[in-house]
Amino acid sequence: MSYLDDSRVLFAAERTLLAWQRTAIALMGFGFVVARFGLFLRMISNQPISDAQRGFSLWLGVVLLMLGAGVAVVSALQFRRVLRGLGKQEIPAGYWTTLGIWLNFILAFVALTIAVYFVISA
Repeated sequence: MSYLDDSRVLFAAERTLLAWQRTAIALMGFGFVVARFGLFLRMISNQPISDAQRGFSLWLGVVLLMLGAGVAVVSALQFRRVLRGLGKQEIPAGYWTTLGIWLNFILAFVALTIAVYFVISA
């Protein structure tokens, strides 16, 4: 698969992983905000909001959290697939190539944990 025998190929793949990681974090953050938006509306209006309004923001937030978790997992698996195609000369000696992969899996676990908490606490 590799054609360059150059470590810049690894670093380009890692930058792509980090870009997807930022996208996953943004989706998770937006999901958290949307899920808690119903609580914010209730605090501002000093009156209870309907279950439909609260349910919509909750479920939309949970979907966004799960979407962010999915993006994190898929990007980690894709990066791992790219790593398998690289030659030894493209990976600098002693370089930790699995750190980004594990970080993405941890982010996905945290997002799924928050989503489950939101659903259970509703």
